[in-house]
Amino acid sequence: MGARRSTTAPPEPVTGLVGREPEVGRILDAIEHGRSTPRALLITGEAGSGKTSLLEVAAEHARVTGAHVLRAQGFDGESEQSFAALHQLLLPLLPGTADLPGHLREVLEASFGLAPTTRPAEPMLLRVAVLTLLAEASHRRPVVMLGDDVQLFDRDSLDVLGFVLRRLTADPVTVLLAARRLGPPDSAVAHLPVLSLGPLTAQAAARLLDAQPDSPAGRARSDVLDQADGNPLAIIELCRSVRSGSPLGPADAALPRTQRIQEMFSAQLRALPAVTQRMVLYAAASSDQEDLHTLMSAAGVGTDLSAWASAEDAGLITIAGRQVLFRHPLVRAGAYQGAPAHLRQRAHIDLAAVHQDDPARQAWHLAAACIGQDESVAATLEETAELVEQRGGFHAAARALERSAECSPALEDRARRYAKALRAANNAGDTFWVRELHAKVTALTQDRDLLGVAANGAGLALSMSGHQREAFRLLTGALEPDLPQDARTTLAVTAVIGAVAFQSGLPEVRRPLVPLLEAIETSGVSTPYSELVADGAVDALRAVILCEADPVGNAPALLSRTRRPSLLEPLTGIAELIRLQTLGAVAWWADESDLCVDTFRRAFAMLRSYGAVGTGAIALSAMGSALIDVGRWAEADELLDEAATLAAVQNMKHIEVDIEALRATLRALRGRSADVGISMDPAWTVVNLEENTATHARLLRAAGTAAAAAGDYDGALRHFRRLFHQDGTPLHYFLSQGSIADLAAVAQRTGCQEEAEPVVAAVREALGPHATTRMTLLLHHATALVGDPTQAEHHFRLALVNPAGDQWPLARAQARLHYAQWLRRRRRPLDARPLLASAKETFSRLGATVLAEEARAELRASGVAAPSGRSGSLSELTAQQQQIVRLAAQGLGNKEIGEKLKLSPRTIGSHLYQVYPKLGVSSRHQLRDVLGVL
Repeated sequence: MGARRSTTAPPEPVTGLVGREPEVGRILDAIEHGRSTPRALLITGEAGSGKTSLLEVAAEHARVTGAHVLRAQGFDGESEQSFAALHQLLLPLLPGTADLPGHLREVLEASFGLAPTTRPAEPMLLRVAVLTLLAEASHRRPVVMLGDDVQLFDRDSLDVLGFVLRRLTADPVTVLLAARRLGPPDSAVAHLPVLSLGPLTAQAAARLLDAQPDSPAGRARSDVLDQADGNPLAIIELCRSVRSGSPLGPADAALPRTQRIQEMFSAQLRALPAVTQRMVLYAAASSDQEDLHTLMSAAGVGTDLSAWASAEDAGLITIAGRQVLFRHPLVRAGAYQGAPAHLRQRAHIDLAAVHQDDPARQAWHLAAACIGQDESVAATLEETAELVEQRGGFHAAARALERSAECSPALEDRARRYAKALRAANNAGDTFWVRELHAKVTALTQDRDLLGVAANGAGLALSMSGHQREAFRLLTGALEPDLPQDARTTLAVTAVIGAVAFQSGLPEVRRPLVPLLEAIETSGVSTPYSELVADGAVDALRAVILCEADPVGNAPALLSRTRRPSLLEPLTGIAELIRLQTLGAVAWWADESDLCVDTFRRAFAMLRSYGAVGTGAIALSAMGSALIDVGRWAEADELLDEAATLAAVQNMKHIEVDIEALRATLRALRGRSADVGISMDPAWTVVNLEENTATHARLLRAAGTAAAAAGDYDGALRHFRRLFHQDGTPLHYFLSQGSIADLAAVAQRTGCQEEAEPVVAAVREALGPHATTRMTLLLHHATALVGDPTQAEHHFRLALVNPAGDQWPLARAQARLHYAQWLRRRRRPLDARPLLASAKETFSRLGATVLAEEARAELRASGVAAPSGRSGSLSELTAQQQQIVRLAAQGLGNKEIGEKLKLSPRTIGSHLYQVYPKLGVSSRHQLRDVLGVL
């Protein structure tokens, strides 16, 4: 479902199905190929998966491109009527029967009741008549046959269709049939290729939801996505229901009722025996964790499974092991919302009664049965939420706390519980829900601490959705005129201001960070921030805020401090998560990429074990960029795919754009510049780039990298130059400087060194003595390219001399390539060869195809031929070089070889660069083949 009619002029295809782009492509491909070769597909999927919408897309495209469209729809009422479906399909062609031979025309008209039967029916004759009619029609213009709900076609029609489909071998006819996935396909169509429709991805489901009029926000958004489970029809209908104000069922239990649900399933449910209807209601009111025994005990029906039989026979449910499984989420919705309110309440009371040993589950059912406020229910739910949150179940905790607040008679308790729910929803990363809960808290209380907690979550939600200035105003408002009494609440709010400062890049947002930290005196006052009770977590959070205020001045020194044993000792629970996240962030600020990646990897593993990335989402872009820098591109792909889904589902706008920029950067580095299109991407308009300069910087880097990969160095220069203002100051105070060598490289390519040199000088001056190892190497690289030509080799050597640079393989290989090019143009090809061989090997290993080809071309130009058989001899090498070559051919890395031979990895690398030309190879991967020949 989810089709939107295209307004594109003919003959462009109609492709408006959200999340079904690959399937649409296959459908349209079948139609286009069907013009020359018969093509047929059987589309299968559950109710609401989009089968009918795909057929609509096919019909529209066929009409636009001039094909003749024949359609049939299966109906229960016609499934026993002979040739009913075939009559629907061929009705537009019946006037053409006059051109058929007499005996074929007569049998066709008799079969459809258009003429009296004059002789016994001949099945083969009818099949030949249909085949001939279709063939003749397709010779005038291509034919597209569409059949929906084929499982309801009459048997006779299916037999004829099966015969015809197997014999349309030379006519321009496309056949697209759709069937509900209830079992094996009918034998008449079983030979067709199957296009199976599964659930939409989480990302596509979120896009479909957002495309609906007045799409739901807050908790309702999460509920619709969770309960629809990727079913397009469920998403559309549940959005319609939310708009109409229909009540939601209990959490994890049921969906709201809609007219479409009633049309699809209510008649089947009402036809069940009363006891079975009751059992299905209890199943719909339960959670997925409640088993068959629990349901039957609550309903008081003993152990006789025959009570479920009619529902199973109707295909509404399945009993699998100890679980009751609904065929479709809308069946569950119809069963729950179709029942009277008093029966739903009775079901929850009965289910609560059987959970005496499970207070959490009992509390949920009592809350669902509660029609007003009840402090005992509210308190039990709050206790349940605390237990769930300790296990990291942020979504479940937030739901429990929100329901606890709704059940609270006292306003102060209601406000407090809403604030706790907001914190849990914030940890779960649900920005819509957080903002919804913030409005509830502020409407109920003036308590400074509660307002601080609410502002913390809402400010982060605003920041993630791209509204940095609004977030800053909200957060500072929570700290004025007086700070909250709880210092840890102030610290948490300040930490979010730090995140806003980084994302916005605005000096006025960074300015108050250090004064706020100096005013915070953490003490033993009770706090809602249990993860900040440990001093180690407080110290770690202070460190990351200082980095956000001044990364150049603070990050390296803070990192050396955080490596002290006292701060490396693991904490417990969520406090350990805070420590890992902040340590990973400080390592990123300090350009300690390996430590950053390893620490973030542990942090995200913890978050995933909790079932939600939540506030950790703000670190996804940092980890993604670090993975690219250290050459772990496959891992970067996996992380960025996960991050893109999370950002789309939770509507984290700036994170969604950040991730797309990083993915575009990776595609460009791999030489897929034709697939990038970042310069024209709508991502540039999703958020206000003026107040999201971190996102702006990532987009500019992606666009510059894509342009360079495509050979458009003038365009690349424009993009990279925009990372800095006219006076050389950075667009973003941290991210811009990381592209300084890229800017210098394209400036040198285009002969515009004088444009880039002042920027390089400004970055060097801004960093001063605090430059990290990575920035020192990048600055030497950039200076060699655009600085004083007489000092170029000096800076190239300094860009390559530090072995620590090996942790950034792409940057190191680019420096080697540029140095080698400089050497070759000064008629020093022998010096250039080992550098080029090493650069080519690195680019090839990373998958940077364009750069690898550039290095390969430079090698050929330097006189190195491609390896072919025996190009050299081990006897030409020293004994030590022979050892190194043999170990490298076995797959050992430079570090491993160095450990065996008591040499440094850098020395090993130097030896290998010297032997490659002698053996006629350009990378270590070719050594094994060479040794085999020698």
